Amino acid sequence: MRCSRAVLMICVLLVACTPDAAPPFTPTPPLAFTAPEFHELDFTEQRRLMVETGVLAWGVEDPAVLEAMETVPRHEFVPVGYLSMAYENHPLPIGYGQTISQPYIVALMTQELNVEAGDRVLEIGTGSGYQAAVLAELGLEVYTIEIIEPLAQQATERLPRLGYDGVQVRHADGYYGWPEMAPFDAIIVTAAPDHVPQPLLEQLKVGAVMVIPVGPVGGYQELWRILRTGETTVQTTSLGGVSFVPFTRDSGSP
Repeated sequence: MRCSRAVLMICVLLVACTPDAAPPFTPTPPLAFTAPEFHELDFTEQRRLMVETGVLAWGVEDPAVLEAMETVPRHEFVPVGYLSMAYENHPLPIGYGQTISQPYIVALMTQELNVEAGDRVLEIGTGSGYQAAVLAELGLEVYTIEIIEPLAQQATERLPRLGYDGVQVRHADGYYGWPEMAPFDAIIVTAAPDHVPQPLLEQLKVGAVMVIPVGPVGGYQELWRILRTGETTVQTTSLGGVSFVPFTRDSGSP
């Protein structure tokens, strides 16, 4: 049922997730994430409205996901210059050519993982750490990989400060996953490769789900829900058109 509702929203996704949805920005570092008054502001009502109008109203209905989205302080994961837009339903720049995803997309991808508390989840593309925090809020065992070292370091410091000290952050090429911690109960990829990385499929448990955007840089990308049904078989469901930053690889990788 979740997949069918999500597919019905393809037209909405095409409008909401285009590159135009984010304010223009220069992808050069750094962007400041701290200010003297930054942690003193109360965004409780903004979070409630974000969930009500930008998540629930768009078709995400999982109660645990809605609660997590209303709990995690998204303003802590955006640069100070974008603080006033922290709870608007569109992506925002975080420096280094990367973005924090649209709240609806974060919620949709999380819901489609179909996870339960205690499950082990791999995230590829830590960014500012927001998606990892949402996963941790669900009681999941979270492993997240970021290829851009300053972002990985910032997330390593930010997540424990906000109470998500169980999240494991690694600076690495996410294409190869985290083999020593595999298999995973779910995998979520928050950047778009031009194909599904085989190492990630191999690290997914049989019966588990990967949610991943796939498509060329600057071209049409599609968000896929991939259920591993056997050792060599999968079942795929399209969740609609999206626009993600490209899946960055280590320059020395094949």
